Amino acid sequence: MAYVANVLRMMIASPSDTVEARDIVESAIHGWNGANAQGKQTILQPWRWETSSVPVLGDHPQSLINSQGVDDSDVVFALFGSRLGSPTPDAVSGTVAEIERAIEQGKPVHLYFSTAPLPSDIDTRQLDGLRAFKAEIGHRGLLGEFSNLSQLEHEVWKAIEYDVANLSLAVPVLDRAASGVRFSVQPKQERELRDYDKKGKPRYTTRHWLEITNTGDRDAEGVVFEPASERTGMHLVTDGTPTTIHAGQTRRLNLAYMLAGGGDSDVLRVRWSDDGETKEREFHVG
Repeated sequence: MAYVANVLRMMIASPSDTVEARDIVESAIHGWNGANAQGKQTILQPWRWETSSVPVLGDHPQSLINSQGVDDSDVVFALFGSRLGSPTPDAVSGTVAEIERAIEQGKPVHLYFSTAPLPSDIDTRQLDGLRAFKAEIGHRGLLGEFSNLSQLEHEVWKAIEYDVANLSLAVPVLDRAASGVRFSVQPKQERELRDYDKKGKPRYTTRHWLEITNTGDRDAEGVVFEPASERTGMHLVTDGTPTTIHAGQTRRLNLAYMLAGGGDSDVLRVRWSDDGETKEREFHVG
């Protein structure tokens, strides 16, 4: 059943040593959506630079992440393990830059530090920098800690409930001007553990998919997906059977990439029937 809802973008910020923690925050956000989105008329949209940012030239990468991620987000979750992160032109690390920008804009920032045992190959300079930052930022608010991923997931849910209750969200109203079928397509990817090499180090693979949402107020019938170009390395994991995507519904379309793929040739074509009329639209997803 279709329903109207407020949409909150939740940015997940952290240095490179907290991949599993980033994954659990995103999982907690999706879990909250599944349990509460319709009843509370609120949908949470996770934003991670590695999956959500748009490649573009013209400025320092951190500035682009700030403008695409922080500026358009409503809440920031920031995580630290044993690293402070790489320095930027304006801050001691990219994650710190994102935290400071969000604070300046008056956005809620939930900051968590891991208390798990430190890795044996720890960079002591990074650790010293992290401890100095924690001591400084601790005078500016309440900090969170987590010793394992289950605890972090619980903390994220608690923070989400706090935000939804305190952000004074307006009652969402359906925009009747946006009638008919309207599609949005969001590329997603997730790194998964594949196996271990002979030295016991983990090796990973990346899973790709598209989240295709009918944001209109009419069901899309006879929907089919296909690459718009024969030059693409993008392979759609689908049998081509037409399907129906109801108004407000999101459908996941799994992808596989060949070595020859990537770039501007990765274009998805969506065909559907809207009130008996056949329509199509193309989306750049590369």
